[in-house]
Amino acid sequence: MAISPADEVIEFAPGLGFTASIALKAEPKSYTGVELNKEAVAYLQNIIQGPNYRIQAGNANATGLPDESATKVYGEAMLTMQSARQKTDIIREAYRLLKKGGLYGIHEIALTAEGSDPAIRQQIYREMQGAILSNVAPLPTAEWEQLLKDEGFAVRKVITNPMHLLEPKRVIDDEGFFRTLRILFNILTHPAAAKRIRGMRRIFRRHEGRIMAIAIIAEKV
Repeated sequence: MAISPADEVIEFAPGLGFTASIALKAEPKSYTGVELNKEAVAYLQNIIQGPNYRIQAGNANATGLPDESATKVYGEAMLTMQSARQKTDIIREAYRLLKKGGLYGIHEIALTAEGSDPAIRQQIYREMQGAILSNVAPLPTAEWEQLLKDEGFAVRKVITNPMHLLEPKRVIDDEGFFRTLRILFNILTHPAAAKRIRGMRRIFRRHEGRIMAIAIIAEKV
């Protein structure tokens, strides 16, 4: 989902700004990041600056932003962490914010055919939720697509890849070498976070072939 200087962009849950930095390299007409974590908001407000660039505190399912105020909306690895109702509410909010013809991009965890078996699916859910002490509910590709279609979107593109999210090479590819060193330092100095990350990596490796990364681009029609 390429961003251009003509785009009005809204990002759900920009976190510490990695995906925001990619979007802003395209110099969009405007950028708004909606972030629930107050510490992340304060951090991002110091590094994301410009006459039409801003970060606001808020929830992705009720941003308070005007109807049809964006041409592109996206969220990185956030819907997987939500309940079924929350997934729907966030997708519905994206639809409300987009102008007709605008695009919504998501990047999430999906279940393969093997992982979609009901017993295995529940096992994956239990293990993931136990590892990070939070709701985690990845879906099969068809169910991700259906969620978007149910809220009025037309699915335009689906891309899947092996699940290598927490492998060192993937982290370096995504974050860069020096940023990776800083991430590792932060992990090493926060034992609880390190334990959760190791747990999730074990789950990803154990269920290789049952889970994958998925990116979907959908259009408001």
